[in-house]
Amino acid sequence: MKANWDFSRARFKAILMKEFIQMLRDKLTFAMMVGIPIMQLIMFGYAINSDPHALPTAVIVGDTGTFGRSIVTAMENCAYFRVVAWPDGPDQAEEMIARGEVLFVVDIPPDFSRRLLRGENPAILVEADATDPVATGNALSAMAQLNLTALQHDLIGPLQSLNAKEPPFEVRVHRRYNPEGKTDYNIVPGLMGTILTMTLTMMTAAAITREFERGTMENLLATPALPLEVMTGKIIPFVFVGFVQVGVILFTAAVLFQVPVVGSLALLALSVLIFIAANLALGFTFSTLASNQMQAMQMSFLFFLPSMLLSGFLFPFRGMPEWAQTLGQLLPLTHFVRIVRGILLKGNGWAEVWPQLWPILLFLGAMTGIALRRFRQTLD
Repeated sequence: MKANWDFSRARFKAILMKEFIQMLRDKLTFAMMVGIPIMQLIMFGYAINSDPHALPTAVIVGDTGTFGRSIVTAMENCAYFRVVAWPDGPDQAEEMIARGEVLFVVDIPPDFSRRLLRGENPAILVEADATDPVATGNALSAMAQLNLTALQHDLIGPLQSLNAKEPPFEVRVHRRYNPEGKTDYNIVPGLMGTILTMTLTMMTAAAITREFERGTMENLLATPALPLEVMTGKIIPFVFVGFVQVGVILFTAAVLFQVPVVGSLALLALSVLIFIAANLALGFTFSTLASNQMQAMQMSFLFFLPSMLLSGFLFPFRGMPEWAQTLGQLLPLTHFVRIVRGILLKGNGWAEVWPQLWPILLFLGAMTGIALRRFRQTLD
């Protein structure tokens, strides 16, 4: 029988219509094809900013005179700084910068005005949280030029001679936690959370969905195992996988990149355990919503993309608009990145870690509840 190699418009049209119908039936895939480009455009166009402004700043005002007020006003006018706190002293300011509440602490000494009028070139101290050098780099450059312009309107008339030859005061910058401004100190610790989010969520979602696809989940229906027992039994092996990944990352960070480990490894291990559990619970939830492994992977990627972009891992968190920061606060990776950088670089303890840990615990509880409820419905 001779094969018919003539192109048939009717057969082509039938196959074309079949593919369009199949595409429309797979609503998740179709939504991702349209939604992901829109999401990327919005995030990169509006949310991502490598030159952040209005960075939270604390000012210790030892001198409340005209010159001190002029310096604070000049800082806010340059748009890089937004004064949000007036701590009583260095101890309170230290707590604020350790918890990440502010990125800068400006200390104007009590004798600033007196020494300035004497022509002694007094200094103000600027402490910066340099764990993210990209976020603070341009702001510190602007601060270094502050002594040239801040007092121009004050040093006039009889005081003009104080501003004639050299800057009337000195700006001393102290880069905390990362004096050399190495990006490795910022990126490598953040990679721990990013890798755990990507791998554990996807692996768990795919593994559970595979059980349903192959029909092996029916074996569990014949056992008296409770949904919680099935869920924990499925995800505990991935907990060990997560800790192996963390061990590899820490070893590589210390050996290849010389990232310091200042804080407690026990506290880091506890935080890692909670974060791993949150991602596994999320992956389990995706598996109960997806009808096949492809959909489970798509859901995982749809969650991973905003997590990576809005968590402060790649781009300065403070440089994002308010709506993006609010959305980022809902993501566990945002808080985990702060925990890891705080423990490794700052030596943060429980008091500084807890404000970032409880949102992850809340996320874990919510995902566990949804996963258990959906899993019961799936079994029924």
